[in-house]
Amino acid sequence: MSSEQWAVLMEENGKVHVVEMTSGSTKIKGLGVFDPEKALGEVAVGETVTIGQKELRRLPARLPELSKGMLRRAQTISAKDAGFFIARLGIGSGDAVLEAGIGSAGLSLHIARALGGSGIHTTVEPRREHAEVGLENLRRAKSLWQEFPKHHHVEGTIEQSVEAVKALHPTYDAIILDLPDHPPAISAVVECLSKGGRLACYCPVTSQLEAAWEACETAGLHVEWAGELMEREWGRASRGGMRPVNGPFGHTAFLLVAQKL
Repeated sequence: MSSEQWAVLMEENGKVHVVEMTSGSTKIKGLGVFDPEKALGEVAVGETVTIGQKELRRLPARLPELSKGMLRRAQTISAKDAGFFIARLGIGSGDAVLEAGIGSAGLSLHIARALGGSGIHTTVEPRREHAEVGLENLRRAKSLWQEFPKHHHVEGTIEQSVEAVKALHPTYDAIILDLPDHPPAISAVVECLSKGGRLACYCPVTSQLEAAWEACETAGLHVEWAGELMEREWGRASRGGMRPVNGPFGHTAFLLVAQKL
């Protein structure tokens, strides 16, 4: 599938739509009914087009655009936290990454982009209704990006899927767990983590963070870092200058990184 079979469109308010370039009248959520191929086929990247009452600009299909325009069901891991995981776990070209709890694939898109064409990305998710959304977002990215890792998906809990993920790849350089209950998962996957590899946990509440820390120590892992990342947006003031915009600090979850030594 070529990138010409998709179009990334942004409204003036910043909302992004990822539209499949099908032929014939199609109902596109948020844009109405129109023929994508006829309406968008001659619109180049950077140009604008009017659909209904909305003026849209066609953009390249880079990670920020696909993240904004992704299908959503489960709550997604933000770019702030995804970037932290990529950097602290050292994920890059040629690595093998195991991700348990794909959700809508917000983190998965960042992992796939970092791995490029030579990495291995295995995802595990027990809830089929969530996996269907996440896998569709990955399918879009694969069709739009020139490089994409070898991706495998396993349906089930990570505790039940250890043998399946080991059969796909014996060990993983990085493991990321976004789950409601981390200790049994940590105990199950520690054998899949390569020596020197790192495991990360995404914990919405402090009790989960403490339980994950204890489980890592019990499993023989060294906890390198645990905490939260805060994000504070600034904007232009009406009388000149810059100031923080009104709103809460950008805390989303508590994070933990541990290494197998």
